[in-house]
Amino acid sequence: MNNWQKVKLIDVADVKLSSIDKKTKAGQRKVRLCNYTDVYNNSYINNDLVDDFMIASCSESDFERFVLKKGQVAITKDSETTDDIGVPTYIAEDFENVVLGYHLSLITPNEDKLDGKYLNYWLKTNYAKRYFENNATGSGQRCTLVLDVIKSIPIYLPSLSVQKQIAKVLFDLETKIELNNKINTKLESIAKVIYDYWFVQFDFPDASGNPYKSSGGKMIYNEVLKREIPEGWKVLSLESICDIINGYAFKSEWYKASGIKIIRTKNFENGYLNLSDINYLEKEFASEFEKYNLNTFEFLMVMVGASTGKYSIVNSNVLPALQNQNMWRFVSKTSSQLYLNHKLRRIILELESTTNGSARGFFQKGTFLNKKVEIPENGLVKLFIEKVESIYRKIDNNLNENQKLAELRDWLLPMLMNGQVTVKEAKEHLNQAAEPQESYQK
Repeated sequence: MNNWQKVKLIDVADVKLSSIDKKTKAGQRKVRLCNYTDVYNNSYINNDLVDDFMIASCSESDFERFVLKKGQVAITKDSETTDDIGVPTYIAEDFENVVLGYHLSLITPNEDKLDGKYLNYWLKTNYAKRYFENNATGSGQRCTLVLDVIKSIPIYLPSLSVQKQIAKVLFDLETKIELNNKINTKLESIAKVIYDYWFVQFDFPDASGNPYKSSGGKMIYNEVLKREIPEGWKVLSLESICDIINGYAFKSEWYKASGIKIIRTKNFENGYLNLSDINYLEKEFASEFEKYNLNTFEFLMVMVGASTGKYSIVNSNVLPALQNQNMWRFVSKTSSQLYLNHKLRRIILELESTTNGSARGFFQKGTFLNKKVEIPENGLVKLFIEKVESIYRKIDNNLNENQKLAELRDWLLPMLMNGQVTVKEAKEHLNQAAEPQESYQK
């Protein structure tokens, strides 16, 4: 870094604070709004996300100032904690009708001096985080980055060509992670279609391989469920097919820097477990808590607080790991965990639709244990598992690869940004981490 140039952001970029709110006003231009959570939750913004952006409106002058263009960077400028300010995302495409919303800052690099992708990663370094933490203002429970603070953040810049090379290494890693996530979403949807077709619409393959209900399979009205189910299916309590296990309240003074992972509810993310903030127990000490050992594909659900009903599937890259408090673990009694997981997702949706408010009164262990569910013949469940197990193994493999890629990215980020690792060396690490991925078929 000795020959890198030290500049202030304002010397190499234009910085603006958006004031476009979430309202839709008569006479204004209708737009899609890239708001705080969109910036906070995404490494980059592209057209795949636009359909989920809310509709708002803005004046023509605000539109011209804050329409999103490829190469820009957006950051969060205020929040309740300093951890959530200065969080960046890269604008990966030009947009015709997407603007940046309130509580955010839009940074447009001078293309002759600063690469937008490089800036995005610079703002993710600990150096940038400490700068924002130390210079945030505000009173009470609100932290704010004023415009002059953002403009004044120091940046170390190599040549523009080196900036682009550094950014490409890191961006390629994140692109691969995102591709794996998209593949997993597709695979999940395939498994869900099979489950719904067989166990919701009851068009599982009959003895002749034809869809049961559509081919005239006999349906019987069940007084308990108040609906028809296939002939021969039983109605039992959920307790008959699974156990519900409470976690353990591990004490913070037991935590170590390495060892056996402790999975907390804060690690739940998009149906799986995020390892970005993990505590550990010493391996020998952890052996005293074998009852709380997690296993691949087990179903975890938050059972208290505002996140009650939020769930995650245990993937193999988190293991060995222990179950912390404030969550239930659902374990199949009949070696049908993958079937149980789909069943539980539907039960949670049903319960959420019948309760309201923060109390979540229906989310009691007894409610789940006593929940009456239709139980198909064991042979059909076994056939379903044979059908979807390879799908979930591929998902699990992708999650494992993503964990390795994320660890490599997090290691390379500071090393590249302070010149301790060259781009050539980084590419060698990237090649070593690359593994061929299995294709999947619908």
